[in-house]
Amino acid sequence: MSAPVFASGATKPGGERGVLLEARDVTMRFGGLTAVKQVSLQVHDGEIVGLIGPNGAGKTTFFNCLTGLYKPTSGQVTLRGDVLPPKPRDVVKAGVARTFQNIRLFHNMTAMENVMVGTYCRTKANVIDAIFRLPRHRREEKASTARAGELLAFVGLADKANTLSRNLPYGDQRRLEIARALATDPSLLLLDEPTAGMNPNETRDAEDLIFRIRDLGLAILVIEHDMRFIFNLCDRVLCLVQGEVLIDGTGDEVQNDPRVIEAYLGSPQAEAGD
Repeated sequence: MSAPVFASGATKPGGERGVLLEARDVTMRFGGLTAVKQVSLQVHDGEIVGLIGPNGAGKTTFFNCLTGLYKPTSGQVTLRGDVLPPKPRDVVKAGVARTFQNIRLFHNMTAMENVMVGTYCRTKANVIDAIFRLPRHRREEKASTARAGELLAFVGLADKANTLSRNLPYGDQRRLEIARALATDPSLLLLDEPTAGMNPNETRDAEDLIFRIRDLGLAILVIEHDMRFIFNLCDRVLCLVQGEVLIDGTGDEVQNDPRVIEAYLGSPQAEAGD
C-alpha cells in the first residue's frame, strides 16, 4: 500500500519555507482570568514545532484558539495569510486538523468508520443523495472507503479496520485518532499530548509516525510533557509559562535555558527559603 498523498509544503526561492500558520498576540480571557496572554507563533511548511510548559500554562487553551473551539479575546490567527474563522468545522476545511488530550473516538463505530468520518468534510453529497443513494453519494462513499483504508495502513491499523474502536488497545486508539485527523486532508496537524499514557515502545512508534507524516509534506504542532520525546522530535520549541511565551527557539536553546529549568523544577533560591 503506497503512502497517502498530501499537498506538499510551499517552498520559497532559495529553499526557504513559507509561513503556514501565524498567531499574532493571541489573548484568551475567561472573566478575570487570562489563560493566554499575547502569544505569537509561526509554523512553517514542513516544520515540527513543540509547545511545552508546566501544567496550567495555557497550552491546550492556545490550541483551542487556533482550531476555532475558542474565539480569542484579542489577537489573530491566519493560515497562509487568511484569517481563520472561529468555527471548528471551517478551520478543518481550511486545512487544520487536530487530536485531543483525551481520546475522542466514536466508540461504537469501527476503525474504518471512524476514519471515514474525517473524509466527510471534503465531500459534497447531500441528504437527498444519501437517502436515495444517488451516483454522487456512491462515488464519494467509495472514495472515502478507499482513503480510509490507505490511512489505516499508513498508521499500522490495516488489520484492525473492522474492529470497534472501543476494543482497540490504547496505543492503537491514539493512532486511529491521528488517522481520522489525516483524513480531513490537512496542511497542518495539531497533536495534543499524542504519547500520554504510552509505554516506551509505543512512544517510539508515535515518534516514527510523526516523522513519516512530516515527510509527506505536512507541518505539525505538538503539545507534549515528555521532554525527551519533544526535543528529539521538534525543529523548534516554544515554552509557555502562565499563559505567556517564555522562549521560542531550537531544542538545545530551550532545554538549556535557565528560565525553562526553573519553570519546571522551581527556583533553587525559593526552595532554600522554604
